[in-house]
Amino acid sequence: MGVGTSIFLIAIGAILDFAVSVNAPGFNIHTVGVILMLAGALGLLLSMIFWSSWGGFHRRTAGYYDGVGVPRLRRVIEEDVD
Repeated sequence: MGVGTSIFLIAIGAILDFAVSVNAPGFNIHTVGVILMLAGALGLLLSMIFWSSWGGFHRRTAGYYDGVGVPRLRRVIEEDVD
């Protein structure tokens, strides 16, 4: 679950919990709102914890300063050779 989906679940859960005042027999809409908010918060927390490991295919770029104050970038490509 991504950050956007987590925020969406939190928003929908908050709407169901705080803004809706419907009473249905055998079904508590406020409980569903709380469950959605908890699921969204858990998903957001896990997304933030594992944020760096979900990069896909990317290349690392290392930067250094050349003494003038202008950052210079160099591309570092790591390859595994068997």
